[in-house]
Amino acid sequence: MALTNVEWASLVKEKISEVFKLPDFSRATPASALSNDELAFTIDHTLLKPDATPAQIDELCDQALQYKFKSCCVNGVHIEQVARRLKGSSSIPCCVIGFPLGAGSSKSKAFEAAQAVSDGAKEIDMVISIGALKTGEYSRVYDDIRAVVDASAGNLVKVILETVFLSDEEKVAAAFISAEAGAAFVKTCTGFSGGGASAADVALMKKSVAYKGSVMVKASAGIRSYEKCLEMLDAGADRIGTSSGVPIIEKAVSHGGTY
Repeated sequence: MALTNVEWASLVKEKISEVFKLPDFSRATPASALSNDELAFTIDHTLLKPDATPAQIDELCDQALQYKFKSCCVNGVHIEQVARRLKGSSSIPCCVIGFPLGAGSSKSKAFEAAQAVSDGAKEIDMVISIGALKTGEYSRVYDDIRAVVDASAGNLVKVILETVFLSDEEKVAAAFISAEAGAAFVKTCTGFSGGGASAADVALMKKSVAYKGSVMVKASAGIRSYEKCLEMLDAGADRIGTSSGVPIIEKAVSHGGTY
């Protein structure tokens, strides 16, 4: 979508007005009705610490295989190892791009995404260009996301908005532009900038992308408990990013076999 910044600003303003009039998302059935396997399949099992070791990455993968998590989400340096470890399973390799600042050039993010896919990544979680968004450079934000979507060669892309830095209006703008640029998910936070996911942000993001139908929401950062995970899913999250997948699932088991 080759739009000028003025055209983008007009569309964003219209979308903000529209979204703020919508009712919050209402789940047809409560998340507590999910089976353990269904719950596990919402979780991106995550290890993004800078000092993560190969042995810890293997443990992450083994946990994903045991509990049947949707993915293992890691930095690019580990993605080949994860792809090998998960090969033939239902869990998939997921790689972060432009992480955690989102401040690299679009070319560098696109190269990083292409390399991750070459190394075996099946999903890409990229960080939005936060400064460009906050200064209203919407066409630049769109081009940045689109470059990664194109470089990801059909593999699903999640766009991290880093909601802790954004006003509600900016959250709507970021989610809308991400959806228009081809994102499959909009995602709350990296967890590296303070704060974390909130039910209010998840609900707002859900409303912001509802017009697309197929675009989903990932809640990430600060989701360390069974109760918090439940709150995010009931607010409208389709996927959960957490390094606490094991205790969340084990708590679910201890509560009678369902989440």
